[in-house]
Amino acid sequence: MTTFTATTTLPAARGPLSESVLGTLLREQPRADLGFAVLADTDPLGDDLQLALHLCYELHYQGLPGVSDEWEWDPELLRLRGVLEARFLAALRENVAGGDDVTAELDALLVEPLDADGLSHFLRDHGEWQHVLELFTHRSVYHHKEADPHAWVIPRLRGRAKAALVAVEFDEFGAGRAELMHSRLYTDLLRAAELPDGYLELIDHVPGSMLAVVNMMSLFGLHRSLRGALCGHFAATEITTGPSAHRIDQALQRLGAPEACRYFYTEHIEADAVHEQVMRHDVLGDLLEHEPELAADVVFGLQATEFLEGRFGAHLLSSWRAGRSSLRQPLSLG
Repeated sequence: MTTFTATTTLPAARGPLSESVLGTLLREQPRADLGFAVLADTDPLGDDLQLALHLCYELHYQGLPGVSDEWEWDPELLRLRGVLEARFLAALRENVAGGDDVTAELDALLVEPLDADGLSHFLRDHGEWQHVLELFTHRSVYHHKEADPHAWVIPRLRGRAKAALVAVEFDEFGAGRAELMHSRLYTDLLRAAELPDGYLELIDHVPGSMLAVVNMMSLFGLHRSLRGALCGHFAATEITTGPSAHRIDQALQRLGAPEACRYFYTEHIEADAVHEQVMRHDVLGDLLEHEPELAADVVFGLQATEFLEGRFGAHLLSSWRAGRSSLRQPLSLG
C-alpha cells in the first residue's frame, strides 16, 4: 500500500529573497531581515520570488520540515506574503487581456487548432522517456497536493455552485477511498517511474515557471476577493486536462511506460470529461447567476491559467528542442 512520505529537507534558496525567508523560518536571522529590502529588484515571475511565496504558502498545507507551525499566522511573515502576492498579482494582470465575457473565454478553450503543437503534442509525437520523467518531476509540485488549493474556495461559495464544486473535489479526493486520491495516484506514478516520491522531494529540480502555476492556485484560493478567479482557473484546468491527458497517455503507451504511470492519466481523461460540464454549467453558471459582478474575475482566472501554463510549456519545449534538460538540476536516477 502506498503511504504518504514527508520530505525531510527544505528547498535550497534561489536568491536573496528566498534565502532571507528560509533563514527567518529557521530563526537563523532577525525577523527584521525578512526580505523586504531586496523585493524591488526581484522578478515577480522569477525563481527567487516564486520560491519565497511557495514557502509562505506551504505553511498552510503540509508545513515545512524543521519549521514551527506557529509561523503560519505570524504577522510579519503574512505582511511579506502580502507584498509578494501583490507583485505576483500585478504581473499576472499585466500579462492577460482581461474582459468579462466568460462564455467567449470558455468557448475558446474548447476549440483546438488543427496545427496545435503544445507540450502534450510534442510528447505524443516526439517525446522520449527522459522528457516524460522531467514532466513527472515538474508536475509533482502540484500533484502531491492535487485539489487541495481549490478546497479553499468551498466556504466562499453558496448553493448549487458550492455543491457542484464539492462533487468535483470528492472525485479528486478518491470518492472516499484514500488509495484512489489523485495525489496518491501520482505517488504511485512516481514510484513506478523510479523517481523520488516524497512530498515536494523534487522541488529543487523545478523552475519558477512551474512554482508560479501552483502559487497562482494558492493565491486565488486563500483570498475571498479572488473566489471568481479560482473558479475560472479550476474550470480552465478541467476543460483542458482531458485532451492533454489523452495525448500524454498515447506517449506513455508508445514508450511502454508502467501501468501506474498510464493509470494516472487515463483516470483524468474519464473524470475531467464530466468535471468540465459540472464546472461550466453548475459552478460557474450558478456563481454568475447570483454574483454577475464576478464575471471579470472568472475571466481573469481563465486567462491567468492559460498564460502561466503557456509560459511553463514554452520553457519545456524550448529546452527539449534545443537538446537540453528543462530542469534546474539534473535528476540522479539509480
